[in-house]
Amino acid sequence: MAANFAANSRYVFTGTRTWTTPDGTPIAYLDRRLVPHPEALAGIAWRTVAAGDRLDSVAAAALGDPELSWRVADANRAMLPRDLTAVPGTVLRIALAEGIPGAPHV
Repeated sequence: MAANFAANSRYVFTGTRTWTTPDGTPIAYLDRRLVPHPEALAGIAWRTVAAGDRLDSVAAAALGDPELSWRVADANRAMLPRDLTAVPGTVLRIALAEGIPGAPHV
């Protein structure tokens, strides 16, 4: 089975596997997506959270696509992504997706 995800999906490069039930029925599922270490991601900018910001609005402003909010979460080691925008004034690192080279010092 080949999964079809949009190019901006965090799962676009995630492989699939198949488990076969005892009665022979194949069930397809996604491999685990391991969250990369933020230090391994090429940083491209910093963004200060403003009152009323949501992670999707931060991603839209910084990356041009609200569906790339997962990249902001990955770059900031977020266990609960909603916490990233809970406090105005928090500075968030904006980074490229894993495997895309850039300026890692940002």
